[in-house]
Amino acid sequence: MTGLGLTDAAQEARLLSRIIETISTGLDLDAIVRAVAALIIETTATDVCFVHVLDDTGRRLHLRGATPPFDALAGHIELAVGEGVAGWVAAHGEPVVIVDNKLADHRYKYIPALRGEDFTSLASVPVTTPTGHLVGVLNVHSRRRREFTDVDVRLLGTVAGLMAGAIENARLHQRLAEREEALERFAERVVQSQEAERRRLAGDIHDGISQRIVSLSFHLSAAADALPYAPVYAAGQIARAQRLAEAALDETRFAIAGLRPPVLDDLGLTASLESLAGSLPHVEVHVEASPCRLPEHVETAVYRIAQEALQNVVKHAGARTATVRLEVEPGGVVLTVSDDGRGFDPAEVAERAAPTYGLAGMRERAELLGGALTLRSGPGAGTTLRLDVPLRLDVPPPAVGGG
Repeated sequence: MTGLGLTDAAQEARLLSRIIETISTGLDLDAIVRAVAALIIETTATDVCFVHVLDDTGRRLHLRGATPPFDALAGHIELAVGEGVAGWVAAHGEPVVIVDNKLADHRYKYIPALRGEDFTSLASVPVTTPTGHLVGVLNVHSRRRREFTDVDVRLLGTVAGLMAGAIENARLHQRLAEREEALERFAERVVQSQEAERRRLAGDIHDGISQRIVSLSFHLSAAADALPYAPVYAAGQIARAQRLAEAALDETRFAIAGLRPPVLDDLGLTASLESLAGSLPHVEVHVEASPCRLPEHVETAVYRIAQEALQNVVKHAGARTATVRLEVEPGGVVLTVSDDGRGFDPAEVAERAAPTYGLAGMRERAELLGGALTLRSGPGAGTTLRLDVPLRLDVPPPAVGGG
């Protein structure tokens, strides 16, 4: 049998019209791919259709839609670009037709789940946008031997072009929805973090600073009352009031430092990390960082995570040396804290002792910045913690120094 039977212009127009109608009904990518695949085999009298979609990395194709009985495999089959016929089409941007004897073609890869032995002929075309951007690959298969003509391949290419626009629109819509959901989660975490910070600060003021100020007031009142007739007693009360005032001042500074360490404003992030490293007992800490100034909220988070990580080194690692490395790269800042300690099983810590190591708090800080925290360790292999934080490239960080 030759051809797809679509040389009739009216029949071809009806197919394209139905596909346009299908892809215009919504933005659900999976539903669009399934519906178009079904239309293709119905109209072209082929037996099965596979739609492979290129992932965001541009390196792998994922089976996103298929006609029965392979529809359940959507999301479970993937190929590297260049792998198999679909991968070859993606890599070269050219259609492929195999009439028979697929196994003799070096581009063909047998995938048991797709039962290639049941099908004799295939045609594969790239799914590209009008601007030439590759979105995926469209394959049709026939059980009986079939000569796919140039007209057939052209029609499949036209269908693939329509699908490309629909896939791009659906993916953009999905990314926008994911971005909005992420922003909602981010806003919720920010509010929760702010409320927790307010409660902490209120507790510090109520339990410490305000109590000391009340006591300070009592001692000053007692001194004022006793001053005319008991100056020695009054002097003692004033001395106690001075100590309370100093303690209240220290607690005030501590509460403020809980919001943003003053050392960051005084020294900058790099020098603050060096100062932090020098204050740790029993561990020799090396800091490798070039002077830089980042947005204040980024500096605070980086410093706090480094502080918590180094405290873990002191408390749990049994390390002799540790290294803090801060690198500002195009598109982001990377902090790594590594040690030569005893190491541990990260999975066990995640299950049993995450609060002890403060990992949840560090990850929360990283996520609030849109970043990621990763941990690499093993028994006897030391530990490396890595923080990746994205930065906007259009607003470079201010330079250190000034005039």
